[in-house]
Amino acid sequence: MVDAADLVVQGRGKFEELMVCSHEIAASTAQLVAASKVKADKDSPNLAQLQQASRGVNQATAGVVASTISGKSQIEETDNMDFSSMTLTQIKRQEMDSQVRVLELENELQKERQKLGELRKKHYELAGVAEGWEEGTEASPPTLQEAVTEKE
Repeated sequence: MVDAADLVVQGRGKFEELMVCSHEIAASTAQLVAASKVKADKDSPNLAQLQQASRGVNQATAGVVASTISGKSQIEETDNMDFSSMTLTQIKRQEMDSQVRVLELENELQKERQKLGELRKKHYELAGVAEGWEEGTEASPPTLQEAVTEKE
């Protein structure tokens, strides 16, 4: 996340990368807390400290995302377009170019969403193998209740 923030400040990074990093940190922290709840005693002081730290991480990542959105919108406000000096033909040409770009981006977005779905599917499969779930089956991970039962 620090690297992403450095790149954004230098003007070479993307605001979206910084937001994704923040979301991933929050998600990983939530996973850690969930796993710890399953493994630890309910009254464990360490679990309580972990939960408190998790709330702090969530607040911090939310602050990073909010600041990122604010900074991005401030920069975008300075990029206002001025079409007052363009002719009708120039405006029509720009409109057509813009429509082409929108179609290209929509196509790219669709492909990227498909790729993301495949990556998540593979990640889920690999995580299942690492946890000892049966390969080649559509078995789901153990529920929280099953995990608690196994612990006892």
